Amino acid sequence: MSTTPIAGSGGPVRGNLLARWRRDAQGVTAIEFAMVAMPFLMLLFGIIGVGLYFFTTFTLENAVEQAARVLRTGQAQEAGLDETQFKARVCSFVPGHVDCANKVKVNVLSFPDTANIVPGSLPTCLNNDNTLSGSTQFDPGAASEVVVVWVCYEWELSSKIPFLDLGNMAGGSRLIQATAVFRTEPFGT
Repeated sequence: MSTTPIAGSGGPVRGNLLARWRRDAQGVTAIEFAMVAMPFLMLLFGIIGVGLYFFTTFTLENAVEQAARVLRTGQAQEAGLDETQFKARVCSFVPGHVDCANKVKVNVLSFPDTANIVPGSLPTCLNNDNTLSGSTQFDPGAASEVVVVWVCYEWELSSKIPFLDLGNMAGGSRLIQATAVFRTEPFGT
């Protein structure tokens, strides 16, 4: 067997290897990405989550405003529209990602004047255990009365967005509410 040393091995080569390793920039991009990936993903999911929240809120508000128009003009009262039909009208204006059949509660109450609307006179959307209340009220009122229409929606997607906690209900869901208050037109006269 030959014990001839290999050219380039030995003491001074180790110093050159260390110097080459220090100058080598391969992998720096991966290390830099690893440092910024988590904050970037948190920001990205935060923007998406807040955007979806506002989109859902605005579409629900639009649905309430559009559906309340038939109450405001008296068309619903004259046609004998009931609670189920009015909820179906609200649901026709919300986008498909909203579980309107199971997660939306529609309440309609009427008052002779705004002075009759006092704190506590409107039922809450939540039960004591922060779950969506199953009870709703429907009183569309008569001509020239003040009507309050409010819709409660349990937005479950808030509990599924990583890095973002928007939940204020049991199970991590978020309660979204939309309201319309108006005086009905003097219909039927």
